[in-house]
Amino acid sequence: MRACVVHPAGGLRVEHRSPTPLGAGEVTVAVALGGICGSDLHYYRHGRVGDFTVQEPMVLGHEVVGHVTALGPGSEGPAVGTPVAVHPATPCDRCADCAAGHRNICADTRYLGSAARTPHVQGGFSQLVTVPAAQIRPLPPQLDLRRAVLAEPLSVAVHAANRAGDVTGRRVLVTGAGPIGCLVTAVLRHRGAAEVVVSDLLDTPLSIATASGATRTLRADDAGADSDAWAEPFDIAVEASGAPPALRTCVERVRRGGTVVLLGLLPPGEVPLLGNIAVTRELNLRGAFRFDAEFDEAITLLAQGLPVDAIVTHTFPLADAHAAFDIAHDRAVASKVLLDLTDA
Repeated sequence: MRACVVHPAGGLRVEHRSPTPLGAGEVTVAVALGGICGSDLHYYRHGRVGDFTVQEPMVLGHEVVGHVTALGPGSEGPAVGTPVAVHPATPCDRCADCAAGHRNICADTRYLGSAARTPHVQGGFSQLVTVPAAQIRPLPPQLDLRRAVLAEPLSVAVHAANRAGDVTGRRVLVTGAGPIGCLVTAVLRHRGAAEVVVSDLLDTPLSIATASGATRTLRADDAGADSDAWAEPFDIAVEASGAPPALRTCVERVRRGGTVVLLGLLPPGEVPLLGNIAVTRELNLRGAFRFDAEFDEAITLLAQGLPVDAIVTHTFPLADAHAAFDIAHDRAVASKVLLDLTDA
C-alpha cells in the first residue's frame, strides 16, 4: 500500500508500506479521504507540533473515512463494505482521567499520526489502516464521505463549544477563521448563540466563516474596521488561531466574569498572558483539547446538514501530497484540503 510519511530529517514522501497485520478485536479500513490538519502541516513544515517532535518516520493523518475491508477475530464491527469514519484516539481506560470521563486528556492515549509518544502512532494517510473496532463508526446512509471526513475536526469544535458552556443568546467572539474556527462558528450558531463575530487576518477564511454562520466578520489587522463590533464586550471568546495576539484580544474583549476558551495550540515555550486582567475581571480561562464522545455528535450534525460544506476547498490525489500540503498552508486560498487515497 502507499502512505504519506514525514521523516525526522525533514521532507514528506509518498512511499510503499506493508499493511499492519490485523489482530483480534481490530478492523481494517480502506481509506478513501483524509483531511489535512494544522498539526499535519506543523509536522511537515517544522518537524514538530508544540512539544511533540518527529523522531522517526511517521505516517501522517487522523481525519479519515473509508470502507471496512476486514474484521479480525472476535471483532464486533460493521460488515465489510460499510462506509465508516475512524475515531483517531485510543485512551488507556485505566487512569484517573479516563475513570472521571475525561478520556480526551488521558496521558497514555494513542492518537493516529501523533509524535507525542515513541514509537510514534502511525497515522491514517495510508490506503489501509487497522484500528481497534471501538474506533470505527458506521456512517448514516445520507452522509457522504466528503462531508463525513469533517467528523474529526468538527468533534474538536463541539468539545470547545461544550467547554464554553451555555451559549444560548450569547455574544461570542471567535479568533481565527481556519477550519476549526469555522466549525466552531457553525456549532455555536446551531446551539443558539445570538451573535458570533469571527476575526482573522485574511479575507478568504472570513468569507468561509460567513458561509458557516458567522453574523459578522472582522479583519484582525484593521482596528478601525467595524469598530461598533467592539463597542460591547463579548460573553464568551474562543481562541482558535494559536496566535498570542489573538489570545490577548480574547482576554481584553470578554466581559467581566466572561469565559475564554483556549483551543488553538500556541507556540512552544512561554506565551505572554494578561494575567492581571484575568484576575481583576474574574475571567474563566478554559483549555479545550481534542474530544471523546463528541465524535458521535459530530457525525449526527453532519448528517443533519450543519452548514460546513464551504470549509472543504480542495482535493488532491495521494500522489500529489506535496502540492496538497503546500496549498493547505496557503490560508489565502485554502481551508480544509483533502487527500484522495483511492487515487494514488
